[in-house]
Amino acid sequence: MPGNGLWRTKSIEQSIADTDEPDTRLRKDLTAWDLTVFGVAVVIGAGIFTLTASTAGNLAGPSVSLAFVLAAVACALAALCYAEFASTVPVAGSAYTFSYATFGEFMAWIIGWDLVLEFAVGAAAVAKGWSVYLQTVLAQVGVTVKTTTPVAGVDVDWGSLLLIAVLTTLLVIGTKLSSRVSAVITAVKVAVVLLVIVLGIGYVKAANYSPYIPPAQTGGATATGLEQSLFSLLTGFEGSTYGVLGLLAAASLVFFAFIGFDVVATTAEETRNPQRAVPRGILGSLAIVTVLYVAVSLVITGMLPYDQLKTQPDGTRATLATAFSANGVDWAATVISVGALAGLTTVVMVLMLGQSRVLFAMSRDGLLPRGLARTGKNGTPVRITVVIGVLVAVAAGFFPAGKLEEMVNVGTLFAFILVSAGVLVLRKTRPDLPRGFRVPWVPVVPVLAILACLWLMLNLTALTWVRFLAWMALGVVVYFAYSRRHSLLGREGTTAVPVVKHDEIP
Repeated sequence: MPGNGLWRTKSIEQSIADTDEPDTRLRKDLTAWDLTVFGVAVVIGAGIFTLTASTAGNLAGPSVSLAFVLAAVACALAALCYAEFASTVPVAGSAYTFSYATFGEFMAWIIGWDLVLEFAVGAAAVAKGWSVYLQTVLAQVGVTVKTTTPVAGVDVDWGSLLLIAVLTTLLVIGTKLSSRVSAVITAVKVAVVLLVIVLGIGYVKAANYSPYIPPAQTGGATATGLEQSLFSLLTGFEGSTYGVLGLLAAASLVFFAFIGFDVVATTAEETRNPQRAVPRGILGSLAIVTVLYVAVSLVITGMLPYDQLKTQPDGTRATLATAFSANGVDWAATVISVGALAGLTTVVMVLMLGQSRVLFAMSRDGLLPRGLARTGKNGTPVRITVVIGVLVAVAAGFFPAGKLEEMVNVGTLFAFILVSAGVLVLRKTRPDLPRGFRVPWVPVVPVLAILACLWLMLNLTALTWVRFLAWMALGVVVYFAYSRRHSLLGREGTTAVPVVKHDEIP
């Protein structure tokens, strides 16, 4: 393809060859177990402790467990596509790198820009949540202290700043150390989840599962204008609580409890045997969290009638602690808070890891300043990691979280769609490539993945779409102002970029 076009592609061979550049080489330390830990670490956050109960009370009743299964199936469709791509193109950057090889440079830039919404913005939002839980846990052990303090008229969230400083240091030191720390903290939060399940089983009453899918109810307050879902805005359709439609709405909501497994694909370049390890890490972590989510949802809806899990008129949402308190197990609230704190710690760390690897790949290609892609003595992109740490710290420490969560969701789903479509494109254009993992039933699985993600995107609010399009427009401006002119692929005028070999270094 012409080197000056928007749709110039970077060959798979060149992407793989670039991983040997001495100044930007990442250390290959990770195994399938490490990747599975990363996947579980980023997917299991505070959502399992809060989302399950409120979704049962407000939308699905006991069938929230089936909603998790439906969401897991939709997520697995996209996960299969990620697994094939990551085993075929074991290069840092995930959806960005995959898009560069299939759709061309402009779409690769757009998806890289889009992933900032999932990783950096997500890390900032979760870090603020971590700070709130830290304050709660300290209060429960008798230490009353606020994790925000006013400085020059601005509320500074020192709790999130502390967390990000520690995690940035860990990521700079090395990915393997980050994996070990993540494994320890993940073990803590999984242990808390298992304790909740085992303890809760003793309070389950079979009568609370009936009716499994409560009869549909209409009416009540509904969102209007840009606050309603894009689907409702376009069709005038009003959803219902409970019933089959409530179950489907719940599946759309709890789908976002699974977001994050795609971060595993960003570490493909640092994996010893990516063709085997990356698919195992992605699919293994997804299987583990699905079992835990379904088990927790079955326990929580068995402990308490679903109508007692509704959000209160004052806005108080039901959590796992609600069910335990109703059964006289008040101390469980402290355990759940500790589990949530541990859960959020690893979520922030792995999101920052994913963001650094995406920007690393973009910098190595010249779409961002090349100097950022240099790796340090520990084989990590130190400069990019520090820059991301500063940006996430500023966002989390000095700005309110607001509607960041939905921005994370729309960015992730857009990436899922491009990766799923990319599998179809690469099967046609490069059938000769060795694939360590192949998506079964192509084109059915990728097409179903695309349709499932589109449906979920339509269930996001219209205002989220407006913000998403504004962010993408800003990305287009940056691309034409800087990235297009500095692209290594464009400057060479070819789909191959010369690589500096070890023996050519002066």
